[in-house]
Amino acid sequence: MKKILFISITVLMLASCTTQKPLYSWGKYEITSYNYLKNSDEKSTQELIETYQNIIEKQKGSRGVVPPGVYADYGFVLFQANKTEEGKAMLLKEVALYPESKIFIDRILKIIEE
Repeated sequence: MKKILFISITVLMLASCTTQKPLYSWGKYEITSYNYLKNSDEKSTQELIETYQNIIEKQKGSRGVVPPGVYADYGFVLFQANKTEEGKAMLLKEVALYPESKIFIDRILKIIEE
């Protein structure tokens, strides 16, 4: 009886040690965004754009959706790269996925359209 109790408690304790899958996967976002802010050259901009595309295409988080702010930040980078229509589309995707960002994104769109 003591063996069964010991084994069941041990199994229960080991099962509780498993890690949970994160809500979102960020890829190499930290490194590339830091390099972009530090250097602000064409190479770092292109690397950041590629990182955003990877995050969007290969989302492996438990929610299976793009993390909050990624579409908005990606859209802003596209605006800075003179890709206005693509940038606007990304900002609108941010609003569609996270409606609470509508007020902020609408302000950005008004500033850009002026």
